[in-house]
Amino acid sequence: MLNPARFVLRVAAPVLALGRHTPFPVQRLLIEQSMARLFAEPVADGSFDCLRGRWLRLEVSDLGLAWNLTRGRLGLQLNARAPADLVIRGNWRDFLLLASRHEDPDTLFFRRRLTVEGDTELGLEIKNLIDSLDPDDLPPRLWRILRWLGAEVVTDERSPTAATASEISM
Repeated sequence: MLNPARFVLRVAAPVLALGRHTPFPVQRLLIEQSMARLFAEPVADGSFDCLRGRWLRLEVSDLGLAWNLTRGRLGLQLNARAPADLVIRGNWRDFLLLASRHEDPDTLFFRRRLTVEGDTELGLEIKNLIDSLDPDDLPPRLWRILRWLGAEVVTDERSPTAATASEISM
């Protein structure tokens, strides 16, 4: 029987992939408003200042989605085609593991599940920024959902069928 978290993860990939068909101005509006709410305090206290005048590109490879992010005078801002100083690339499940704190950035990087290209100093600043963000500042329901789904990804990866599938693909 399929548990609820596994069901959500199975449905999530095709649903999230539809985002690439969403016009960028709509993506920008939704993401910038979400970031403004979620990261209001860290932005106000200067935690994101390492992005002033510099661009971070986040690429979710398996979904075909990417955004360029900077710290502008109005807060965190997105652009579709800004020249990136740093690119962080990975699959959506790896970003979920990162967001849910089930994996740390170093582990994902050394396992080559996240790739980092460009300004290494900025990359280190972003890693430190991720480490410094307090998940208790997130809305409690969002944090519980992230932890719940991240735990299921970890369980899924440790299951014998996941090991067999990864051995076959090699």
